[in-house]
Amino acid sequence: MVIAAAASNPLSQLLIVVPVVILASGLGAWAVRRFGQPAVVGEIAVGICLGPSLLGLVWPGLQHRLFPADILPFIGALGDLGLLAFMFLVGLALNLGLLRGHSRTAVAVSQMSIALPLVLGSALALGMYGTFAPDGVDKLPFVLFIAVSMSITAFPVLARILTERDLYRTRTGAVAMACAAVDDVTAWCLLAVVVAVTSSSSPMAALVTVGLSVLYMLVMLYVVRPLLARWVARAERKWSDSAVLVVLFTGLCLSALATEEIGVHALFGAFVFGTMVPRDSPAVERAAARLQAVAVPILLPLFFVSTGLKTDLALLVRSGEQWLWVLAVMAVAVTGKWGGGSVAARLSGQRWRESLAIGALMNCRGLTELVVLNIGLSLGVIGTDLFTILVVMALVTTAMTSPLLTRILGPQPRPESDAPPASGAEALSGPDGAVRTARSKEPAETA
Repeated sequence: MVIAAAASNPLSQLLIVVPVVILASGLGAWAVRRFGQPAVVGEIAVGICLGPSLLGLVWPGLQHRLFPADILPFIGALGDLGLLAFMFLVGLALNLGLLRGHSRTAVAVSQMSIALPLVLGSALALGMYGTFAPDGVDKLPFVLFIAVSMSITAFPVLARILTERDLYRTRTGAVAMACAAVDDVTAWCLLAVVVAVTSSSSPMAALVTVGLSVLYMLVMLYVVRPLLARWVARAERKWSDSAVLVVLFTGLCLSALATEEIGVHALFGAFVFGTMVPRDSPAVERAAARLQAVAVPILLPLFFVSTGLKTDLALLVRSGEQWLWVLAVMAVAVTGKWGGGSVAARLSGQRWRESLAIGALMNCRGLTELVVLNIGLSLGVIGTDLFTILVVMALVTTAMTSPLLTRILGPQPRPESDAPPASGAEALSGPDGAVRTARSKEPAETA
């Protein structure tokens, strides 16, 4: 058997696994899009199905041959590389100019949809600590992590949903994008603090990490950003698109390395570097599109599978108590984001219909939540059982978004073509699509 023959050779095994994962993710993304769902729902589901939850349950021999233990570090490393590129593209897509004319509503909604989940999540975490906290994990980092994980909104998935439903140019769409942009920045800053607290061996070490993080941000803002602006202006005239791509990728890697060495996760550095790059450069947009064309359809599916291999739904089946915790997590997640966002939008002067739609969009967690959960699992703050519960929450809250919008605002426009995309991952939310829509009046489909 080819798989058996390749088991002793990591390269040969990767040459089998990568096409299988890409094709399966593309099929899953295409299937859920037929039901009006964002592609990330299908890709998360495929990742779970290829893990112990389904394939490992019904055909464990094949699952072990496809994903032997010695190949998992390679899959994880390639998936992490795709995540670094993705987070850079998310940072590049953020356009705080969206706040113009909507700043009051955006700040109110984003902060309420973070503050309420933080409070509710902290209360939930205190109740979960005795049951789910791994041995040796202090209460503070556990509570902080659960609270932050409840406050995440998937900015890229939200942008794609608005584009597909032709809501981007509406007031509701503009307000939702502005809210998600502020929410994204705030949540990642909070996560950086949580990682610093968790990774530090003492309060003084945590303060040193926070201080170095502040210094890093100052250097990025007042040194790297101006240098990038001058370089991009010259690159438009003198540099090829390939050279621009090489410089940007090198920069995101170095920024990620800096935050990793500081004690904050590497993904934070990639995200921050993306926010520093000038957004009005055609050369940068072309380089970002080329980076996305590789990272999103080829590397990100490996991250979904890596997540799926750590998710075991059988852990929930073994105990009815676990499902009660799933319901509790879902109640806190939905109440905090949808409820908090809707009420804040209403108090800011929006009509109830638009307020409920904005709240539903803020409740969308998507890939961003999976990134946060994997950070928590890698740090040892949460175990596999709680990781599985939170992955289920991320999948359900993302899948809720489109049906809720249809219920609130009416059916979405029928897509021009029912043909499946070349890869489902490209429909994930398209950081490149988000970049284009944030900089132009006409939304663009992700290529």
